[in-house]
Amino acid sequence: MQTKSVLGQSEIDTIVAAARAEAQKHGWMVAIALVDDGGHPLALVRLEGASPVSAYIAIEKARTSALGRRESKAYEDMINGGRTAFLSAPLAGTLEGGVPVVVDGQVVGAVGVSGVKSEQDAQVARAGVQSIAA
Repeated sequence: MQTKSVLGQSEIDTIVAAARAEAQKHGWMVAIALVDDGGHPLALVRLEGASPVSAYIAIEKARTSALGRRESKAYEDMINGGRTAFLSAPLAGTLEGGVPVVVDGQVVGAVGVSGVKSEQDAQVARAGVQSIAA
């Protein structure tokens, strides 16, 4: 039987706080979502001034990253590279800004961010993920 880590409330709070701090440091009005390895929401924060749709997009970016076991940007790159058939995949967040949370080589969740430029969304998500890196 295999065992793997799971995100507890302490890690959830740490990740969200670090992502929020990164966004606020730059004055970025974003939504930040954290999901478990199955793409199920664990936390969602929409910073003041962030568009309501950013919350939906953040969750989908996180879900795409968790289920795909990679950054959501990989799917955006695939599609932009001409593999348009991938648009029919059952993933709604195929834009940069979803980053997996990896512990001991296992994906245990993902952070998705939406509200600013895609690379800035990813920067905020990575800040959250890196907050619990060993």
